[in-house]
Amino acid sequence: MRCCLRCAGGAVETQERQYRGSSTEGIGRWRHLLPRQAPKKKKDKHQMLSIAGATDTAYGTLNVNVSGYDMTAVEHFAQYVHNLCARLGIGVAESYALPTQSTELMLMQESGTKMYVDSLLKTHKRVIQLQSLKASLCPIFVDVLLKNQPEGVDLSVKEHTEADFLARFKARPELEGLVAQMSP
Repeated sequence: MRCCLRCAGGAVETQERQYRGSSTEGIGRWRHLLPRQAPKKKKDKHQMLSIAGATDTAYGTLNVNVSGYDMTAVEHFAQYVHNLCARLGIGVAESYALPTQSTELMLMQESGTKMYVDSLLKTHKRVIQLQSLKASLCPIFVDVLLKNQPEGVDLSVKEHTEADFLARFKARPELEGLVAQMSP
């Protein structure tokens, strides 16, 4: 196929399209231009980070625990705490969820000894781990959190310990029993 182009001088030029008969396979592909990357390895077990000690002007590693029965309220308040830390320049080491705890409420009939399950309460917990919170900023930070704490959400701030790190993981007694059997 030929196409005509008109120039300002009135001369007519013809031009043939060279790509007409060639394949369009692979047009727009760019992944071959990137260097090859090694496949991702499985994540290793979480290693406990060193617990920062307190100094005269700053606290060490602190855990802000947010818990409640309504998962949406707990998630939103944990997100608020994280964003507040970012705005105030407070370093957040980690932000994670603890395993949900279920509690059965048993009810006994008035004239009888048989109990039955009335309801099931699930407690959702989130932890925001702070690094080196300045002592001068801490009262303001806690006051802002308490003033904006929604109903039904519990808040606590405490020092991070090794027991807090181990509480992150679900206990699997059947797996621990098998590991104990394998090792002599």
